[in-house]
Amino acid sequence: MIEPRGLALYLLAINVLTFAAFAVDKRRAIRRQWRVSERSLLMMAAGGGWVGALLGQFILRHKTRKEPFRTQLYCIIAMEAAALVAVALTR
Repeated sequence: MIEPRGLALYLLAINVLTFAAFAVDKRRAIRRQWRVSERSLLMMAAGGGWVGALLGQFILRHKTRKEPFRTQLYCIIAMEAAALVAVALTR
């Protein structure tokens, strides 16, 4: 079983890193430089960084209209929310 403190530290780290990746990608987009791949951004969100991804979208106004990225991100969030509910109900 995962220690709660370790899980909290992991989630904090992955969300900070995900938000930072959105910020880097936004800056690179503005400068027309090599970008962070959408796959990488989505994988970070799927790894628990979905809060950082949402904050990156809305605070930085980045990838808010980009399809299918937006739909894929919201599907990841829905699946993780469902998993959290399932875990909560089994306790």
